[in-house]
Amino acid sequence: MPSYEQIFENNRKWIAEKTATNEEFFANLAKGQNPKYLYIGCSDSRATAEELMGAQPGEVFVHRNIANIISNVDLNAMSVIEYSVNHLHVEHIIVCGHYFCGGVKAAMQPQDLGILNPWLRNIRDVYRIHKEELNSIKDEEKKYMRLVELNVEEQCINVIKTAAVQKEYLSTGFPIVHGWVFNVKTGELIDLKINFTEKLKGIQEIYNLGTV
Repeated sequence: MPSYEQIFENNRKWIAEKTATNEEFFANLAKGQNPKYLYIGCSDSRATAEELMGAQPGEVFVHRNIANIISNVDLNAMSVIEYSVNHLHVEHIIVCGHYFCGGVKAAMQPQDLGILNPWLRNIRDVYRIHKEELNSIKDEEKKYMRLVELNVEEQCINVIKTAAVQKEYLSTGFPIVHGWVFNVKTGELIDLKINFTEKLKGIQEIYNLGTV
């Protein structure tokens, strides 16, 4: 792990590496961004969007929080979605969780965790909705991993519920919402193959905001 001072030395080396192969690299960055992807992931230090995707600066718009939660009362997340959809016109929105997530693990414990309680309640609600399936899994690690997947699926639905996503999709056919899980043990990205159009159709009776 680099020292505080080493971080700035690493930055200087990074600048030198980038300009050695492309003198206009930073001048081009300063012109603006045109990402096709919005990545909504966990704040966990082991799972960074650009590294997982092999993406370059300017290619992915990123939002991260504990356990990749999309809450309609979280103005940060809602603003990110609104901006990325209506102003950046991203074509894909990815909700990416990861196995062995500390936030999901904490939500599985029936105990008072102070200020974390309201945030973890979002995950505990996922557990409640899928309690029968999860309680049928006797292996605790497998149950933990399954809750990670179910949480991603539910957060994808929360993204689809937003008016910004529904309106833009009806108008242009984008964005498409995807659910991924990163396996920290293998480095593999797993596509949960969320059927976006099916999910949208399934919630429109109640959450149809596309014509508002």
